[in-house]
Amino acid sequence: MYLIGLTGGIASGKSTVARRLYEHGAIHLDADQLARRVVEPGTPGLAAVVEAFGSDILRSDGSLDREKLGEIVFADDAARARLNGIVHPAVRELSGRLIAKAEQEDPDAVVVYDVPLLVEASVDHPFDLIVVTSAGRREQVKRLVEERGLDPVQAEARVDAQVDDEERRKIADVVIDTSGSLAHTMSQTDALWARITEERRRTS
Repeated sequence: MYLIGLTGGIASGKSTVARRLYEHGAIHLDADQLARRVVEPGTPGLAAVVEAFGSDILRSDGSLDREKLGEIVFADDAARARLNGIVHPAVRELSGRLIAKAEQEDPDAVVVYDVPLLVEASVDHPFDLIVVTSAGRREQVKRLVEERGLDPVQAEARVDAQVDDEERRKIADVVIDTSGSLAHTMSQTDALWARITEERRRTS
């Protein structure tokens, strides 16, 4: 198995790169989706979140009101750390199980684990390659405003709340520059896939 850790700031083109690698045949795991799974109704994760933040963060159907929880933790570092202390270990355990399952089913699988908080959450899976998508702050803010409908102040706060791009670049084996055209992002991703395929062919 070949395990790629894919990370990058908000609106930096991660999902575009992940989708392209998936089209080439990679298995795609998305940490954001896993973070939702570990706090679904009936999970120990949701019980722990309710214990930490109270039952006001639940909707009437018993599911997590993510917006309400977001309002609590976004502006409060201690609250965010408390939430991360519940969610990150649960996601790490679930992702570890899913990666092991992928390897069991196909020892030659290429798995792309898309982890926005790879640096912040100290994700320590044994990655063969760490890929960072980078778009630049101005481009990220522009995308959040144009594509996701955030107002500029909100968009800037979101981008600035994340770890600095330099921190990500320090751990990168490959940086994909997504600030240009979609075709440019795709061609860099295709080149990465060709490199991985060639590397694996040589070592097999």
